[in-house]
Amino acid sequence: MDRIVYDRMAEHDSTHWWYTARRDVLHDYVARYADLPKNARILEIGCGTGHNLAMLQEFGTVDAIEIDPAARDIASKRLGKPVSDAPLPALPGIARAAYDMIAVLDVVEHIEDDVAALTAMRECLKPGGKILIAVPAHQWMWSAHDVVNHHYRRYSKAGLKAAIDAAGLAPKKLGYFNSLLFPLAAAARVAGRMTGRDDSDDSPPAKPLNKAFEAIFRLERHLVGRVPMTPGVSILTLAVPKP
Repeated sequence: MDRIVYDRMAEHDSTHWWYTARRDVLHDYVARYADLPKNARILEIGCGTGHNLAMLQEFGTVDAIEIDPAARDIASKRLGKPVSDAPLPALPGIARAAYDMIAVLDVVEHIEDDVAALTAMRECLKPGGKILIAVPAHQWMWSAHDVVNHHYRRYSKAGLKAAIDAAGLAPKKLGYFNSLLFPLAAAARVAGRMTGRDDSDDSPPAKPLNKAFEAIFRLERHLVGRVPMTPGVSILTLAVPKP
C-alpha cells in the first residue's frame, strides 16, 4: 500500500466509523460462528497498525504479521510483543498446523496469487481451524482507493468461493456486509467516475456524519450471518479445510 494509507490508518483507526463499527461486526460474527476453543491460538495476517488485535485477543492468544515497518512497529506496541514480517503468499517461518483461527481482513485482495496465499494459510491451521476472510466486493466499484491500496482485484461472491475452493477450503456463512450504507458508497463511486473526481482520501467525515455512519454500520452486528444481506461494500466468510 502507499505510505499515505498506513499514515491515515494510524491516525484514524480508533475514530473512523468504518474501523470502529467493523470491529464490532467482526467480533459478533466470530463469537457466533467461529466456535473457537477456550484460549484459542489466533494469527492475524496483514494486521496494519494493529487496530483489530485487541478485539481478537478477546478470543485467545494472538500473533500477527505486517510487512510495512512503520505499521509493524505500532502493531507490536499494541500487541505487546514483536509482530512478524513473514510475507504472503508463502508465509515463511510461520508454524504449520498451529492456529485455531487465522484472520485476513482486507488482505487477500493485495496478493496476486490469492490461491497460493490461502493454501499456505490452510497449512497453518490446526485440525478444526478456520480462516476469517473479509474482502472488498464488486469489481465495478474499482476506484482510486483500490489503486493506492495496491489491490489486485475486488471480489464477487462466486470469485471468492472459487479461490477458497482451489485452496482446498470450503466457505461457511459467506455473504455481504457493510450493506446498509452500500447505496451511498455505490452512488459516491459512480458520481466520482462521472465527474472525474475519483478520490482516494478515506479520512473520516465531519463528526456528526461519522457518528451516524458508525451507528448504521454497527447495526449489522445483529444481522451478518443470521439473515441474507443485500449487496454490500465487502464480503465476509469463515473458510474451513475440506475433509
